[in-house]
Amino acid sequence: MLNRIWFSFFAVALAAIFIQLLSGNFGVLSESVTAIFSSAKLAAEIALGLIGVLCLWMGLMRVGEKAGVVAFFSRAFEPLLSRLMPEVPRGHPAYGSVTMNLTANMLGLDNAATPLGLKAMQDLQSLNPVKHTATNAQILFLVLNTSSITLVPVTVFLYRAQQGAAAPADIFLPILLATSASTLAGVLAVAIVQRLSILNTVVIAYAAGILATLTALMFYLSTLTVSAIGEVSTAMGNGILLFLIFSFVLVAGLRKVAVYDEFIEGAKEGFAQSIKLIPYLLAMLLAIALLRASGALDYLLNTLAGIVAFAGGDTRFVDAMPTAMMKPFSGSGARAMMLETMQYYGVDSFAGRLAAILQGSTETTFYVLAVYFGAVGIRNGRHALACGLFADLAGIVAAILVCYQFYG
Repeated sequence: MLNRIWFSFFAVALAAIFIQLLSGNFGVLSESVTAIFSSAKLAAEIALGLIGVLCLWMGLMRVGEKAGVVAFFSRAFEPLLSRLMPEVPRGHPAYGSVTMNLTANMLGLDNAATPLGLKAMQDLQSLNPVKHTATNAQILFLVLNTSSITLVPVTVFLYRAQQGAAAPADIFLPILLATSASTLAGVLAVAIVQRLSILNTVVIAYAAGILATLTALMFYLSTLTVSAIGEVSTAMGNGILLFLIFSFVLVAGLRKVAVYDEFIEGAKEGFAQSIKLIPYLLAMLLAIALLRASGALDYLLNTLAGIVAFAGGDTRFVDAMPTAMMKPFSGSGARAMMLETMQYYGVDSFAGRLAAILQGSTETTFYVLAVYFGAVGIRNGRHALACGLFADLAGIVAAILVCYQFYG
């Protein structure tokens, strides 16, 4: 599957370059060549940048597993995850690493979420009978990551504050609604394809509990200023991280675990993992860079605007679509698109707000796929990409509808 996707990216990029040349834009040739070499540099920088955090968290997770702390936390969500991942046996270490990753994602702890996600994918790979093909559990886990709910998207609030928004955090509820729709759509898509039974008391009970927690959090945060929201979110995230780190090490020490030796062994695995990622990252970043440099994404956006205008629809949302189009491919590219939209149309304009909501409600699907599957050598992702992109589409549609509902 990844072979066909990679080939199609190049085919589309070549067609876009050819169209640019016919229109007299010969600069696209140099831009494309620059993009090729820049992607190689970026892949190495990302992988090397992950060395430290991967070594840190793989080492800590090994200590936490030996101490039994990870297993303790995993029991909180194992009843739910066992329904969504029925082929993973009860008590398996994967439940602990998956729980840790999803918690870090919800708290917006990117530096911890990626290493923990790679550890989770590695644990799930230990159950994989066909090592180059993704299992159902791995696909569900990847889709949860591509559509993961971030409770408090502080960085989006800060960007809006820097651009002079009157109320930087007023998009909190729209973002939460949009990203919740994305996650729900992703889980439903996987459940349908994998024929999972999710209409049972356990799943419904967890869903009700999560909904009640989100409602309480929204009510509490609605009483705070944007600076207070940032402080509360930062304090909560840092507090949880420190609690986990100290609990891993101290409990392991009290149980007579050789904490230093175990940490070193885990850190060695993290180092090997980060180097192994470079070829997979390079392949995906190269294809995405060519799509951007060739103008293929611009052609897609212009086509969308033309279709909406022809149908007589409201085209205001199209002004924010560069962020939506870029987000599945590149987080930094989407951020740049969001800031550009805010500056051109105004941070509190319809397009400016929608761009911020889109930035906070969807994820870099192709990057996540390349990193997580590449880390364990999976080449056949089966229906992972389709379900991930469906979740992205649901998040984009929900963001547009919510933005019209809240801001007219």
